[in-house]
Amino acid sequence: MSEYVHVSSHPLVKDRLARLRDKNTGAAAFRRIIEEISLLIGYEALARLAVSKGKVTTPIAEAVSERIASSIVFVAVLRTGLAYMEGLLKLYPKAKQGHIGLKRDGKTLNPVKYYESLPPCIADSEVFILDPMIATGGSSSAAVSMVKAKGAKKITFIALIASKQGIQKLLADHPGMHVFLAAIDPALNEKGYIVPGLGDAGDRLFF
Repeated sequence: MSEYVHVSSHPLVKDRLARLRDKNTGAAAFRRIIEEISLLIGYEALARLAVSKGKVTTPIAEAVSERIASSIVFVAVLRTGLAYMEGLLKLYPKAKQGHIGLKRDGKTLNPVKYYESLPPCIADSEVFILDPMIATGGSSSAAVSMVKAKGAKKITFIALIASKQGIQKLLADHPGMHVFLAAIDPALNEKGYIVPGLGDAGDRLFF
């Protein structure tokens, strides 16, 4: 679809996605698997980070070392983005956290903002927006616009499943942004849910 869209081909990601899609997977297992798959996809997304060289003293001698060069901010889109946040923080506990609250209008399907809390360092950081589902693309695009309004320039989107329509809108609104996924599904239904998808991710996480 685009050089900026990265759909994981890792067998462990495929295995966990299959279990998340299964309607018989209960809430406890769903939460655990979401965290596991966020670690796997997050690992791929963070591979693009720049590093700076330095030195470190081991118990034996001095060694050349490499460390992540920039500050990192993980921004969770409420509510399902919270599940992804847990996994990403295990990968990089030093990251700052941000939260964006967006809900979808039931009639228009347009995003409605109800909360925003972003760290002051966001303009100078590598920003990773976390939202497992990219359905119509409206909320995902709005979340990116919100962090751009705070000065963020280096933005990566980490999701789980996107519809073709949703990913096309996201890339059209924000060209040049990298997006990391487990799958792209073909369609949306009349309620704006991804088909085949995995149902309402928020309900399956929290109810």
